[in-house]
Amino acid sequence: MSELAHTNHTEKKDFLVRSSSLKDVRSFCREVFEKLNIDQNLKDELVLAIAEAAQNIVKHAYKNAPDTEDKMVVQISCKDNKLQIGFYDMGTPVDPGKVKHREIDNIKPGGLGTFFIQQIMDAVEFKDGKKPWINHLVLTKQL
Repeated sequence: MSELAHTNHTEKKDFLVRSSSLKDVRSFCREVFEKLNIDQNLKDELVLAIAEAAQNIVKHAYKNAPDTEDKMVVQISCKDNKLQIGFYDMGTPVDPGKVKHREIDNIKPGGLGTFFIQQIMDAVEFKDGKKPWINHLVLTKQL
């Protein structure tokens, strides 16, 4: 943990809602986590959780629409050793009751993103989107 984690630090960036943007989402997060001096292993886990959440926006809220010009915003905030990652998008509204991972013992690719997110993060919350946003997901991790 770093001295910086004790201070207030917030950065946000918008990305086109496309699979091709996921590399940029991961890079942005790594840059912010470098500034916060977060441990390498934790940084890798956090980037995985964030990438999975962003992929779910592309895949589920936008049904992999390749031609959308919509953007999703990723906001990373750290205050008093509490890291929060917010996602904002204007895709199909999320029904939190329907968000679940597939059975772990069902061996096949895909479907475990929400499982990884829940294992890595301390809290996963869907909040009411404030205009213009429809969806607002917040991932929280105590550092």
